[in-house]
Amino acid sequence: MFDSPYKLMLGFITGIAFGFLLQKGRVAKFRVIVGQFLLKDWTVFKVMLTAVAVGAVGVWIMVAMGWASLSIKPAAFGGVIVGAILFGTGMAIFGYCPGTSVAACGEGRRDAMVGVVGMLAGALIYVAVFPALQGLVNGIGNLGEVTLPAVTGLSPWVFAGALAFAALLLAALVQRRAEQH
Repeated sequence: MFDSPYKLMLGFITGIAFGFLLQKGRVAKFRVIVGQFLLKDWTVFKVMLTAVAVGAVGVWIMVAMGWASLSIKPAAFGGVIVGAILFGTGMAIFGYCPGTSVAACGEGRRDAMVGVVGMLAGALIYVAVFPALQGLVNGIGNLGEVTLPAVTGLSPWVFAGALAFAALLLAALVQRRAEQH
């Protein structure tokens, strides 16, 4: 039922490191997140884009080294739509995403603590109603267990490299624009 203690400890340490970096990157601050929504503060964009690019490269390195294996989930557009609606609604009401909310709790922010309790309650409600939603979530646009490398026949390194390059390019463009204003 549970992974090995080594994997659990590695996940725990990685989570602490990620939360620390979110806090140091200032993306656990409500005003920074609102500034991103208002297109005035690009800190969240740059930090999350960097995390995605580094994560993609890191995952493929770990898979290539045999340290990890991928568990591909079905690409079900119904699930993506339901998840996007729930995530977007929660973020609009709460002002934090799940990761930044937990990091803000670590900083002692009471608004984040209340929001995390609400997030957990929402998760419990979703688990309770999921059997009724399962047909919708899994039935609309289910493409099965697909990946871009499998569909295109290209190496995963092409996509990881393109993502890393795009991250660097977009971060440079955002920084340049910020310096002009």
